[in-house]
Amino acid sequence: MSQDDPLVASLPAVARLSLVYASASARQPTLALLALDARLATLIRRSSEPMLAQLRLAWWRESIAQSPQTWPEGEPILAALRSWGSRHADAQVLVDAWEAMTAPSPLGADSMSKFAEGRGAACAALAQVLGCARDEQAAMTLGRIWAAEDLATRLGRDDERALASTLADTQPRKLPRVSRPLRSLRVLAGLTRRRRVSGSEAGAASPAAMLEALKLGLLGL
Repeated sequence: MSQDDPLVASLPAVARLSLVYASASARQPTLALLALDARLATLIRRSSEPMLAQLRLAWWRESIAQSPQTWPEGEPILAALRSWGSRHADAQVLVDAWEAMTAPSPLGADSMSKFAEGRGAACAALAQVLGCARDEQAAMTLGRIWAAEDLATRLGRDDERALASTLADTQPRKLPRVSRPLRSLRVLAGLTRRRRVSGSEAGAASPAAMLEALKLGLLGL
């Protein structure tokens, strides 16, 4: 899977780096999750009205729920989601997560918690897809950490970021260990946390961050 792949190129830098640590068999299903998440984030960001965002989210929810045989040609995320096999509809929980972000501003703790739970559920679904059912709870925890730390950095208002930081601080400090196919989630959670602590995007791309990604993703430490 090349960095020139349009889906890989569409990912945020931290997600691209985390994907490097997905095992060969896990790469396409993991890319499908990360690319769908990135697309939904862009959808929310570019929608001028919550109702418009909700309509676009509804299209994704309904499409994902349908049989892959009915999916439109030329949509690379749906094509990647075929790698989820019979569990493709489980990805709907990620759409539900992003719908929580369409709540009126300022976002409240309930909306943020729903987002974190939805991302966590999507990561748990990935564990099932990859045959790592025993890691389902750990994957859910990593998804929640990824979500909370991301909100604490990305939200536009100071009060929202402060509230998201409180949510992030309630998450386990120690990242749970997972099987090799899921280690990209561990890298994602760890580097997203590092980005908030450092206070900059560079914090997730520094030499120290690269070393941390190596420990989390390759060595599983």
